[in-house]
Amino acid sequence: MKEKEVSPAYQHDVLEFVTVAVQFCAYLESAEQKQRQEFIDTMLRLLPLLYLKGTLLPGYGTDEETELQDFVTEENYDIVRGNVAMLMGSDDDFLDVFMEDMKYSDTPILTTVSENLADIYQDLKNFAMNYRQEVETVMMEALAVVKENFEHYWGQRCVNVMRALHDVRYGKLQDDEESQA
Repeated sequence: MKEKEVSPAYQHDVLEFVTVAVQFCAYLESAEQKQRQEFIDTMLRLLPLLYLKGTLLPGYGTDEETELQDFVTEENYDIVRGNVAMLMGSDDDFLDVFMEDMKYSDTPILTTVSENLADIYQDLKNFAMNYRQEVETVMMEALAVVKENFEHYWGQRCVNVMRALHDVRYGKLQDDEESQA
């Protein structure tokens, strides 16, 4: 007996990615209610998982150009960015050597944890909301776009911000321990 073929939009790796993306977005949307250390620790768990799930997304080319809707407004973006910036305080800034502008500069470029997380949020929230419509052509186009954006945009931001958060979490902890000795 032949098993019914599962649509690519409902494959296991895709559904796991959707789950992590939704958790990531929901967590950022509630950032103002979090304590700083809890926020950093949770991001250091979610970001690697998000990156891993992004690498496992199958590549889909779509035959038709389906117009995807943008759900994240400038106001939504600014709220997420602002809440993260407030939580991070003076540790929001970090030097990024993997930005496109770095090709033309001798010095690293200053960027922020809050902007990087808000950029990732914007892409994933738009993906999740389009995917949620449960229209297969929209779902497939959303998958193709989020996979391409992972490869060329937010995947790099994900690892950059992990490095910065790791330094805040563990670099400062080590500095504190050394100053107490």
